[in-house]
Amino acid sequence: MRIFVPKEVYPGEARVAISPGGVSKLIKLRAEVEVEKGIGAGINWTDEDYETAGARLSTDRTQSLKEAELILRVRKPPIEEAGDLRAAAIHVSLLDPFNDEKLVRRLAERQVTAISMEMIPRVTVSQPMDVLSSQANLVGYEAVILAAAGINRILPMMTTAAGTIKPLRMFVIGVGVAGLQAIATGRRLGAWVEAFDTRPVVEDQVKSLGAKFVKLDLGETGETAGGYAKPLTPEQLQKQRELMAEHVALADIVITAAQVFGRKAPVIITSEMVRRMRPGSVVVDTAMETGGNVEGGIRDQEVNLNGVKIIGFSNLAGRVAGHASEMYSNNLCAFVQFFWNKETKTFGLDLNHEILKSCVVTHGGQIVNETIKKAYGAT
Repeated sequence: MRIFVPKEVYPGEARVAISPGGVSKLIKLRAEVEVEKGIGAGINWTDEDYETAGARLSTDRTQSLKEAELILRVRKPPIEEAGDLRAAAIHVSLLDPFNDEKLVRRLAERQVTAISMEMIPRVTVSQPMDVLSSQANLVGYEAVILAAAGINRILPMMTTAAGTIKPLRMFVIGVGVAGLQAIATGRRLGAWVEAFDTRPVVEDQVKSLGAKFVKLDLGETGETAGGYAKPLTPEQLQKQRELMAEHVALADIVITAAQVFGRKAPVIITSEMVRRMRPGSVVVDTAMETGGNVEGGIRDQEVNLNGVKIIGFSNLAGRVAGHASEMYSNNLCAFVQFFWNKETKTFGLDLNHEILKSCVVTHGGQIVNETIKKAYGAT
C-alpha cells in the first residue's frame, strides 16, 4: 500500500504528521512510504532522517496525492486538494467535520474514505490512537507556561532574607485532559491551585494532583459516553458564572479549558468577571479554536482588559511542535497498525468495527457517520 504524508499548509501549523521513527514502524508493515521533501524542517527532522528510516522523498505534492492510497496528515486538506485525491483513497487527519460540511461533501463526491482522528472513540482499545488526549496534554502544559511568562510575578512560595513571597493562586476551569495537565503543571511550578468542572466525578482526580476542587451546585450535570462534559442549559451557564465570579476575582491566573465535543465552546468568563480581577493577573483561554471561553478574548492575540491580560492563542499544542508531532505520529501509527492487514499489506476497512464506525466520515461516495449526518440535519 502506498502511503503519502504531505507537508502541512494550514496557516501557522508547525506540527508534522509522521516522525522518522513513525516511518520505520510503517515500513515494518511492508508499506511504501513517501513524504514531501522538507516535511520536518521546521522541527529539525531532516530529509536524510526520513530516507534513513525508509521513506522516499516527493518533490511533486500534487502527483503524490493523486497516486497515494493512504494519506496521513495533521490538519484537514484544503478543499482544492480534495480533487487531487484518487477514488477509494483513504485520508486520515484532524478533519474538523462539524465545522466544514462543504469539505466533507466534496470528499464524499470524490469517493474518498475520510477518517476524522478527533472522532476516535474513547474506549480502552483505542487509547494509543487518542489524538485529542495526546495533544490536549500539551495544551494544558503550554497554557500554564504562557501564564507564567505573561505575569510579572513568580508562581511558588519563596522564603528569603528579604521576606516571604506567597504562592500565586491559579483557577482552572474545565478538568478534562488539558485541565488536568494545567493543574499538574501549575502545582509543579508551586502555585496554589483550585479547579472546577461541571462533572463532579472528576473531584478525586483534582485532589490527587494536590489541588482543591470547587463545588458549585448547578443542578443535574454529567458527562457523555465519551467522557466529555454535557452542554449546560443557558440557566445553568448563568448560574455557573455567578458562582465562579468570586473564585475568578481572587485568582492571579485563570486557565479555561471548557469544551463540548462537536459544539462551540461555552462563554464562561464574562468581561465583568475579568474586570473584578486584580490588575496584572492573567487569563489563558485554551478553547480559542472552538470559539473561546472568555468574553473579550481575541484569537491569536493578547488583550489587555482593565490591566488583566487575556491570552487567546489557538493551536497551543503547535507551540511545542516537536513533542506534539512525536505524539501525533505515535497516535497515527497505532491507528494504522491496529487495522493493518498483514496478508494483503493494506489498511483494513471493517466499517462494522466500533472504532471505524465512530471515525469514518465518508465512504463509497456517501457521508456514513451517523453523528455527522445528524449534525448536518440529515435523517
